[in-house]
Amino acid sequence: MTSQFDKEIDRRGSHSSKWDAMETLYGVSPDDGLAMWTADSDYQTAPCVIDALRRAADHGVFGYTLTYPGYLEAIQWWMQTRHGWQIDTGWILTTQGLGNGIALCLDVWSAPGDGVVTFNPVYHEFRAKVDKSGREVTECPLKREGDTYVLDLEDAQARLTGHEKVLLWCSPQNPSGRVWSAEELRAVADFAARNDLILVSDEIHHDLVYPGNHFVPMHIAAPHVEDRLVVLTAASKAFNIAGQRTGNMIIPDTTLRAAMKKRLTTLDYKPAALPLMMIEAAYSPEGAEWVDAQIAHLEGNRAVFDAAVNAIPGVRSLPLQSTYLAWVDFADTGMTFDEFNGRVLKQARIAASAGPGFGPGGETFLRFNLATTRARVIQAGKRLQETFADLQ
Repeated sequence: MTSQFDKEIDRRGSHSSKWDAMETLYGVSPDDGLAMWTADSDYQTAPCVIDALRRAADHGVFGYTLTYPGYLEAIQWWMQTRHGWQIDTGWILTTQGLGNGIALCLDVWSAPGDGVVTFNPVYHEFRAKVDKSGREVTECPLKREGDTYVLDLEDAQARLTGHEKVLLWCSPQNPSGRVWSAEELRAVADFAARNDLILVSDEIHHDLVYPGNHFVPMHIAAPHVEDRLVVLTAASKAFNIAGQRTGNMIIPDTTLRAAMKKRLTTLDYKPAALPLMMIEAAYSPEGAEWVDAQIAHLEGNRAVFDAAVNAIPGVRSLPLQSTYLAWVDFADTGMTFDEFNGRVLKQARIAASAGPGFGPGGETFLRFNLATTRARVIQAGKRLQETFADLQ
């Protein structure tokens, strides 16, 4: 099964934002460049998902559909089997992906001008959604201790203005790949309760955790904040189906769920049928086996990439606990962001996500997507070593 992840697939000209927008956004040609920025994978999704689509295509009728109870039951099975989290199918609402889910949470539980708390550096779309909605972001820096980010809730408390309504939390953490402990999650939950914040926990990368690390869902760590908790999950990252724009809001509290359900009803939103079939197929024993094989592949990619990058003086790839997104610090090169990023773009011909876009703490970083073939990861490492050969 592992060989599937090393199959070269040419995504150029397939309407892939990752590859077909690379030259426009980064000035890196897809003809000889490497797309290592946006968070999707270069390999095909699980065979069980493709088989589900084939069965739907063979049926050939795509008319109006009823709800898919199997889809909800598959999510329930997956959360229990993979994460030890017992949920009720009635807790699940469907959104058009987690970006849409975040925007909906801001829409329902805050108003223009209200504050939204983030812990930075963090997934750049948090800030983007806050800005688009006319809310104000309150950025609370994570503290760097060696290769690890830790909470500084005393500092965060001092930064609050009193007009914050929502806390956007990222677990596992993007871009650093940090897997939070149950104790840390409880501390964040208590912080949200103490400041009367709706806690929106984005857990989209929870299936991509490396051996030796243990992901804990926020609801398991802090059931006492159930009355203010919204958990966002999706199969999109683990199964490379983000283009289907389908995510889950898991809301245990009846009052919170009713408020979101009302908003979805007002917007007349109903999910499309094919993504639900795909997710039902993904969240299965066959899908679980495929994800395990993918993690083994990513673990190898991580080792190869880190060995190459960490051999460059002044450059440090922080050790990943989860995700396929390497967070690389160029601080000790003594270069400005424009200098080292310019080299990566123009000399290495690699499009990587710019660290400053993740907020305070990202100024000296680039984020590299490792969810591709081993050959491309090896090539990226060689290009980076050649690009910074003068530092040797």
